[in-house]
Amino acid sequence: MTKTLIISGASSGIGLATAKHFEAAGYRVFNLDIQKGEVGETLVCDMRNHQAVIDAVAQVAAQGSIDLMVSNAGRHLSANVENTSEEDFVSLFELNVKGAFSLTQAVIPHMKAAEKGVIIYIGSDQSTVAKPNSCAYNLSKHALASLAKTTALDYAQFGIRSNLVCPGTIDTPLYQKAIAAYCERSGANLADIHAEEAALQPIGRIGRPEEVAAMVAYLASDEAGFVTGGSFAIDGGYTVG
Repeated sequence: MTKTLIISGASSGIGLATAKHFEAAGYRVFNLDIQKGEVGETLVCDMRNHQAVIDAVAQVAAQGSIDLMVSNAGRHLSANVENTSEEDFVSLFELNVKGAFSLTQAVIPHMKAAEKGVIIYIGSDQSTVAKPNSCAYNLSKHALASLAKTTALDYAQFGIRSNLVCPGTIDTPLYQKAIAAYCERSGANLADIHAEEAALQPIGRIGRPEEVAAMVAYLASDEAGFVTGGSFAIDGGYTVG
């Protein structure tokens, strides 16, 4: 029987790599995104709109079970608390946190009815540590760590597992945009900044989206059947110390 993945923000970066991995594994993939993706079926959906998320999940559920949910959609904001406007703070939390909450709330009843399901949140190394000029983003990623844990405890009795994947510096469009913006502000050389970022990782390089997808695949597998409520770093050793 074909399994179904519903994933948010799978049109690029980690989400795209994850969608490709599961499509190759035989899953039917539904991508909730504001832009059409190249993998699976895209349900154009603004994750900040609670009802739109509920409606999109209902469309998927009408076609069969939802075996795996990956909450991936999010954006970065580089700013300390003084430089974070109320508008930016609210917008970021609506996508990074409320979007994950809405997707979870929409999926849970279907997984409960089936008495099985896996939920995976894409957090960040900033789900566990702080970085400079990252006030709102850091708060949002810590919130996902909490959501993964409370969901794990509340729904283990229904055969539902919930975990958090915590990528470090990964070579995605989000990463490229962030360092390009920094270079524009500071006048720094892009290649130099990329090399500096690689040197910050104990393993000596930037991560790849496919490596994060492989971590998600393990947590979604039967081999991880006793794993729930956990946070899993995939950051080249950045948070070890």
